[in-house]
Amino acid sequence: MTRDSRASAQLTLLLTAISWLGPFAIDTYLPSFAEMGASLHVSMVQVQQTLTAYLVPFALMTLWHGAISDVLGRRRVILAGLTVFSLASLGCAVATRFPVLLACRAAQGMVAGVGMVVGRAVVRDVAEGAQAQRLMSHVAIAFALAPAVAPIIGGWLHVWAGWRAVFVFLAAVSGLIALACWRGLPETLPVAQRRPWAPRALGRSYLRTLTTPAFIGVSLSVTFFFAGMFVYVLSAPVFILRHLGLHETQFGWLFVPNTMAMMFGSWLSGRAAGRVSRRATLGLGLAIMAAAASTNMALHHLPVSGVAWRIAPISVYVVGMALTMPSLTLMALDLFPQHRGLAASCQGFLQSGFNSIMAGAIAPLLWSTSLGLARGQVAFVLLGSAALATFWLTTRPHRGRTAQAGAA
Repeated sequence: MTRDSRASAQLTLLLTAISWLGPFAIDTYLPSFAEMGASLHVSMVQVQQTLTAYLVPFALMTLWHGAISDVLGRRRVILAGLTVFSLASLGCAVATRFPVLLACRAAQGMVAGVGMVVGRAVVRDVAEGAQAQRLMSHVAIAFALAPAVAPIIGGWLHVWAGWRAVFVFLAAVSGLIALACWRGLPETLPVAQRRPWAPRALGRSYLRTLTTPAFIGVSLSVTFFFAGMFVYVLSAPVFILRHLGLHETQFGWLFVPNTMAMMFGSWLSGRAAGRVSRRATLGLGLAIMAAAASTNMALHHLPVSGVAWRIAPISVYVVGMALTMPSLTLMALDLFPQHRGLAASCQGFLQSGFNSIMAGAIAPLLWSTSLGLARGQVAFVLLGSAALATFWLTTRPHRGRTAQAGAA
């Protein structure tokens, strides 16, 4: 292995680690919901609000992480975020009152998006075109392990040592990632390319980005397609324990197949980069998602039963979703090449903002029945398709540039 290939592998590993910390912190404590409620004397619905407390500041701060990194540099912002996350995790572990737990979860959420947002900007700092899509896909493959490993680890920690051990574990993991980044993460944004802190100009950039129909369209397509899978993550305590009849150490029934599907879809996206046009890749991914979501809903009206019948369509859906994500993300960032960090922040804000609404309102509304969740998935495919159509309809003058960046 050459020095360049070793450096590339190290960068991919670090970007993966900082990117999956945010979703890892969502899934790890899901098996502990019932015990947390009993320990802190609150209901299951109130415990669900710890997800909202995490996701709302997550959404608000993703609007700023990338822009701040455009000014201060990528490395400095990432290290600061990881440090705060570790301290907030310790706060969750020692909380004896529910309001304190909510506050510490909010502190986690404020910085958890640093890796996801700034990591995307780092990819665009170091790579272009098909190379960027491949790097994004490689990160996504490893990133996919987080949703599978997190609840399994959380379930066993819950059984062995109780729910507080989950947050001690998160503090330790984030501390180790911070140490690894301090030693091995390079600064990818030279000082000469950083933007001065000019609030008025920054405000205009935010306004321009968030009012560009093409950007809104492609970003919402990412948001809605992801929501078709994420609704099952948010509903996992109910879906797995109540609807599937499994127990706390069996969350892997949902998360492991979905992780394998995520890895396979991301691998397909990486293989397609530079060989298959971006539009063809998106078309295939959309067809897979539509077929899987329709099958998922149809199976609820057929005389079939068993865990596998409930999980398989969800996993097929994830293959299609993972196939589209790298291309959609790059399409959004390529609309604003002069401030990709800010564009990544706006994209993250739209997605995580909707995720927070899902956690607080949409998922509890859908999870009363397994069929309700399946119907929600179909709705998200339709919304994502409509949003993507908006992108194509509003980028006719720019299609030459977009196609040149992503076509074979």
